[in-house]
Amino acid sequence: MQEQIDFSVRRSSASSAEGDGAAPVEALRGLVNRVVYHADDTGYTVCGVIPKGKRETKDEIMVVGNCPSICEGETLEAEGRWAHHSRHGRQFQATRIDCHPPHSVAGIQRYLASGMIKGIRGGLAERLVAAFGARTLEIIDKESVRLEEVEGIGPMRREMIKESWKAQKAVRDIMVFLQSHQVGTACSMRIYKQYGDQAVTVVRENPYRLCHEVWGIGFKTADRIALSIGVPPHSESRARAGLLYILGTMAEEGHCFCPKEDLISAAEQMLEIPSDILKDSLVHGVQNGTLVEERGNLFLSPLYQAEVGVATMLERLMATPLSHAPIQVEKAVSWAEGQMTIAFAPAQRVALEMALLKKVSIITGGPGVGKTTIVRALVDIFNTRKMTLCLAAPTGRAAKRMEETTGEPARTIHRLLKYTPGTRSFEHDLQNPLEGDVFILDEVSMIDIQLMNSFLRALPPKAILILVGDADQLPSVGAGNVLRDLIDCGVIPLTMLETIFRQESQSWIVRNAHRVNHGLPFEEPENGRVTDFFFIEADTPEDVIAKMLELVKSRIPRKFHFDPMTEIQVLTPMRRNQLGCENLNVILQEALNPGGQSIRRFGRQYREGDRVLQIRNNYDKDAYNGDIGQVERIDPDAQEVTVNYDGRRVIYTAEELDELDLAYACSVHKSQGSEYPAVVLLMTMHHFKLLQRNLLYTAMTRGRKLVCLVGTTKAVHMAIRNNHVLLRRTTLKDRLKGRL
Repeated sequence: MQEQIDFSVRRSSASSAEGDGAAPVEALRGLVNRVVYHADDTGYTVCGVIPKGKRETKDEIMVVGNCPSICEGETLEAEGRWAHHSRHGRQFQATRIDCHPPHSVAGIQRYLASGMIKGIRGGLAERLVAAFGARTLEIIDKESVRLEEVEGIGPMRREMIKESWKAQKAVRDIMVFLQSHQVGTACSMRIYKQYGDQAVTVVRENPYRLCHEVWGIGFKTADRIALSIGVPPHSESRARAGLLYILGTMAEEGHCFCPKEDLISAAEQMLEIPSDILKDSLVHGVQNGTLVEERGNLFLSPLYQAEVGVATMLERLMATPLSHAPIQVEKAVSWAEGQMTIAFAPAQRVALEMALLKKVSIITGGPGVGKTTIVRALVDIFNTRKMTLCLAAPTGRAAKRMEETTGEPARTIHRLLKYTPGTRSFEHDLQNPLEGDVFILDEVSMIDIQLMNSFLRALPPKAILILVGDADQLPSVGAGNVLRDLIDCGVIPLTMLETIFRQESQSWIVRNAHRVNHGLPFEEPENGRVTDFFFIEADTPEDVIAKMLELVKSRIPRKFHFDPMTEIQVLTPMRRNQLGCENLNVILQEALNPGGQSIRRFGRQYREGDRVLQIRNNYDKDAYNGDIGQVERIDPDAQEVTVNYDGRRVIYTAEELDELDLAYACSVHKSQGSEYPAVVLLMTMHHFKLLQRNLLYTAMTRGRKLVCLVGTTKAVHMAIRNNHVLLRRTTLKDRLKGRL
């Protein structure tokens, strides 16, 4: 029998005071028939509910409000008012929504069939309810061994169901506790995953632990919880957490340190805590090793150690003599020219000479200036000398491209160093260095100070190190400005390549990228026959999206034969707003991959065939920030998603899907280190805050064979003119110069 809904109208004192024009407050109780939308971060919910006495889907009413967790089949209790939406018609706008496990047979079956409990889907849900009726949830909770009486359930599936039910109950208890603090399902799941049954205890005792121990929960969320449970606003624990948060925020912006007075001033303004308490907290942080103070500047300890470590390791490396017999440079370069049937330009010969004779050297320059040619030549020369080569890059895509262009195996830096989950450290370090004679790092502009420190600590002192990158691209997402600091210190041998070679000069992608880098507008050939670079004017967001879709779905595949699912990448400066990658991904997913097996979590729909992006380093899974893969399989029973990363399969549980973004569109920052056959770049005045020359330059150089820029001339010109780059607070350059 269908779960019944009881309607009762209670005009509260508040509603009666609002006057005759206000709709009365009503109480509602009923069965959740379907969840139309649920945002795990905010709890915003749209769901269909079947009213009392009605049993047909056509009789459902729409309820809109906020609820931390909701599932089909649950019993919903809410308070709110009826309203009429201009587009969606009559709906119940709830000011409070509570959901409880269902009690009726129909509700239990719908609840189990929703996939909320791992190991149970439609057919099995029917058999379970047929076997146990209204006691089904009680059986799962207290007599799970009886589940094996049902066809299709063996010991392994029974254990999966039992553990999933236990986790759901625990998370529900946590969410009841956190609901008043406006913490959504996604955060609650992560808190439970970190602390298990002790989650509520940990949060009550020290909510600021969440900032450092639970991914995705920042200071503001922890602070809101802390203040709600009675932590004094001027407490030392709040001051310490707030100071670390400010330094962490600055690190996210690329800074390695903050002047002490600036830090105290920012903390006073944000926390409204007296400066004497903040100063005492800084002293405490320095004493316990969390912070380091140097010449009036405050560092998070890991960033200080990283800057000192990079400078120390480079000095050690350069001071160690070459261990192999000297290479006759002229002879080696001539041999390489013969092997490659080319003649090196003067600057290329200088770069080769430095790389062959010096312990550490840098090769930098824009697209088409011959960096890859030099690396190929070096690989051939060192291989001929029987020297052991190690090629690496910061991202999987960059490493794969390096391998394709050189014919030599290349790995990401993380995989080269071999992270060990048990010890939460890299296997290779000072005590266990890498084996190899020559190490070539590509896309060095992307490497942050901590990753560079880990890499240099693992290098054997005898090694030759060759750093390759484009210093005019966007700097690393993490803290530091490694490549720029290494170039500007003047201590490390440097070759700057600027000449565009004849075969590359025919590419209008390359030519216009260099023009942008020099502050010049785009150029078109006199005959108008541009084959690989197009600018399409579009003003309104709706027009931009329409033209973007036309390019991706039909025009580019028809003319250039690129596959929209694997070879065309949409880039945009921002994550949010109408032209941000979050909204664009929903639009592109619907256009390119509308059907198939799917799962919804954390406000996103994931479908088999989707292109997805890993957005954090997950060392346990050997999946790293920036890795792009394809959803190969979705298991609705186990609630698991299998992603294929270039032949390597990684399994995610439903609770781990917040680590994955859709990747039909991505931000320019996330595209660093990758190259795509075709790029569709969006740039309008809606991206005003991020219109910078290095961003446009970076985006344009991601396209290997085709770049289509859709937007406004005004926005492009603004980006080209804006060469103001935020100076990152770092000390690496001064350390290498001997000033610190």
